[in-house]
Amino acid sequence: MQAKSLGIALVATAVLGVAGCAAPPRGGADYRGYETRTEQTVRFGVVESVRMVRINPTDTGVGATSGAVLGGVAGSTAGHGRGSVAGAVAGAVIGGVIGSAIEKDANDRQGIEITVMLDGGKYIAVVQEADESFRVGDRVRILSGRGTTRVTH
Repeated sequence: MQAKSLGIALVATAVLGVAGCAAPPRGGADYRGYETRTEQTVRFGVVESVRMVRINPTDTGVGATSGAVLGGVAGSTAGHGRGSVAGAVAGAVIGGVIGSAIEKDANDRQGIEITVMLDGGKYIAVVQEADESFRVGDRVRILSGRGTTRVTH
């Protein structure tokens, strides 16, 4: 029975883990479905600076939860009676910490911060995934709409 419970926990954790790692890319060429067929404002400018950044998506909790479940199940096999309860608790805590770290590492992405001087003389900065190369002096267009802004060539 315990092996069956472990198998079910492993399958559930794998499904949750895959779902948690499916963060969509958000570069200059990526659009979400609700962004299609909507009007966007277009501005033009020149790249003043480009800086590499790390994009840390929101922590979903899937990694910590999955790790806690696996750690708790694995820890519960540590002994009988009180030993298995203590093992389950310790395993859940350690598994949660490890799972959270794994989720963070799996979902961090390289990005760029692009500072642009618009043709009207105003500066803006946009952070997006590093899916397109920009250099100081590049002429670019800035698309804004529905709460998002992107820089493209």
